[in-house]
Amino acid sequence: MSAKLLIYRYFRPIYYMKKSENSSLKIQNIVSAGSIAESIDLEFIGNNIPNCTFTKKKFPGAVFHMQNPKSAALIFSSGRVVLTGHHRSEDIPVALQNLLQNLKEAGISCKDNPQIKVTNIVCTYDLGFPLNLVRITTALMDTEQVEYEPEAFPGLVCRISDPKIVFLLFSSGKIVITGATIIDDVKAGLNILMEKLSVVDNKIQRIENL
Repeated sequence: MSAKLLIYRYFRPIYYMKKSENSSLKIQNIVSAGSIAESIDLEFIGNNIPNCTFTKKKFPGAVFHMQNPKSAALIFSSGRVVLTGHHRSEDIPVALQNLLQNLKEAGISCKDNPQIKVTNIVCTYDLGFPLNLVRITTALMDTEQVEYEPEAFPGLVCRISDPKIVFLLFSSGKIVITGATIIDDVKAGLNILMEKLSVVDNKIQRIENL
C-alpha cells in the first residue's frame, strides 16, 4: 500500500448517512495535530509499544491505535503527531494523555505541556432528497469555486472562503463538509451553502437548530 493510500485510510471521512426525515448534522471525524517531543525514534516505539506499528517503506510515520477513546495517532520522527478518528472534541485531551503515557513508559522524552490544535472537522449532512448536480453547477459556476467532473468523481466540489470550507455534494442529497476547525464555522458555512442552493431548488431552506 502506498503512503498516499495509507494516509487516506486514516484521514478518510465516513460517508454513511442515516436515512431519516429528520436530517441532521453529524461530526464524523475531528483531526488535531501538534508537537509532543523534540524527536522520536519510530523504529524503537514500533518495536516496544503495543498497538504501535512502523513500516518505513509504506508510511513515513508510526501508527498507534487507541481504544479508549477509539482513535489513531500518526507519529513522526520530528516529534509531531496527528490524532484522528474522534467524534467529540473532549476526547482529544484524553487520547493525547494516553499517547503521552505510552511514550513515556517506553522511555521517550516528551514535552511537559504539548499543544495540540484541531486542524480539520469532517461532518456530514443529509438533505433527505436528491440534488441535480448539473443544475447546481450551472447556477453557481460564475460566482463560486465549483468543480463537477462525474467521470473522475461522483460528487460536486464547492468551496467558500468565509468561513473557509469545502463541501462535497452528492446526487443522493448527502453532503460532506470539511476544512473547518470549529463547529460554529461548519454551521455557518452550511447555512451559506443552503442559501445559495435555495436559488436552484426551492425545497432547500435555511437550516435551523443545527
